[in-house]
Amino acid sequence: MRYAKCIIIPDDEGLHPVDQQIAEHPDINRELLHNVNLLADETIVTIYQFSGDRDALASILEDSPMVYKYQLSGVDDVIHAYIHVESDEKLVGLLNMLKKFEFIFDTPLEFTRRGGLCVTMIGDVKSFQKAIPDVPDGIRLKLLKTGTYEPDTDRLFSQLTDRQQEILRTAVDMGYYDVPRAVTHEDIGDELGCTGGTVGGHLRKIESKLLSQIVP
Repeated sequence: MRYAKCIIIPDDEGLHPVDQQIAEHPDINRELLHNVNLLADETIVTIYQFSGDRDALASILEDSPMVYKYQLSGVDDVIHAYIHVESDEKLVGLLNMLKKFEFIFDTPLEFTRRGGLCVTMIGDVKSFQKAIPDVPDGIRLKLLKTGTYEPDTDRLFSQLTDRQQEILRTAVDMGYYDVPRAVTHEDIGDELGCTGGTVGGHLRKIESKLLSQIVP
């Protein structure tokens, strides 16, 4: 079983009008796409993870004529959103391509800082090459790497935000989790240009998120 890790790069109109409207709001950050399903009527159901202004997000979803229904949940600055949206040619074309070549997404999918979507597609290696001509207009695929697929590889790490990943990686590299501990929150903050309190707050959220999924 093989995988191809790539970035889906949409044009300026985005993958879907609703997604693009959310992406353009300055107070909402798209973090992860936990699931996306194409239904029989070619409408689309998604489960997102956002951070930012919950009221602004609700206003966009409530006012959009392309949103059939939605539900928001989550605590603190994490917002989970179930969204059922109207069909759109570009995203439907992409999902149909995946179905045609029997690809499976390894979820969650992670949004990049430049608005792309980092995905790991699992399937037959020959199908990756055959699928390229079927990529819809307005979407570009940038291949990052291929290899043998191992379930759960990078899954937990990918659930963290870009900032959380940066802080955790820096903490590990500097020896925060060594025994004995080599650095303090303040040392990590100096490296990253933030306060020790900010580092401590992020690490507590990271540890809570990851450990709750490890312990049975």
